[in-house]
Amino acid sequence: MNEPSDLYLIKRTLDGDTNAYGLLVKRHQDYIFNIVNKMLRNREEAEEIAQDVFIKAYNVLESYKGEAKFSTWLYKIAYRKALDSIKKNKRTSSLELVENLTEDASAHLDTGLEILLLEEKQEIIKSCILKLPEIEAAIITLFYYEEQSVKEIAEITGLSEDNIKVKLFRSRKLLFSLLASYLKPEKFVENGR
Repeated sequence: MNEPSDLYLIKRTLDGDTNAYGLLVKRHQDYIFNIVNKMLRNREEAEEIAQDVFIKAYNVLESYKGEAKFSTWLYKIAYRKALDSIKKNKRTSSLELVENLTEDASAHLDTGLEILLLEEKQEIIKSCILKLPEIEAAIITLFYYEEQSVKEIAEITGLSEDNIKVKLFRSRKLLFSLLASYLKPEKFVENGR
């Protein structure tokens, strides 16, 4: 059985069917929580902000015109809510990026050593991403891990597509140099390897 489309559920919600909105929330809640949590690096605060995103989205649902994917529209609300929270708390926050193993991926790993090596690589990537400025880290995450297009990221962040491309280019270059610094032999000597 095919699941109803986002557009169908939006129409049903606007017609007063709150269960339809519940299905939209269920469908998108993990993605919204993940992007907010990566920006805020505080699970409790991210849960609260993610709830606020869905409340705000519900309250302004009639403004969704279908010009972009519904998920992009939600990401935009989540991105802005997370930035507002960061500004409100007057703290500098970096994006935390940890690529989780899926059950399929872990099932294909033959040994515990491979798992440890993969986790170590993830920690290195996480450390490097944490050193990127917030906006650049968010853009890297949206592009590579959330598989958003440059156009969608522009809609989410309010930046131009050209600006997104420049930030992606610069962020990849900076990320590469940060990753390269982890691969220097003295890092392995310092860590007893």
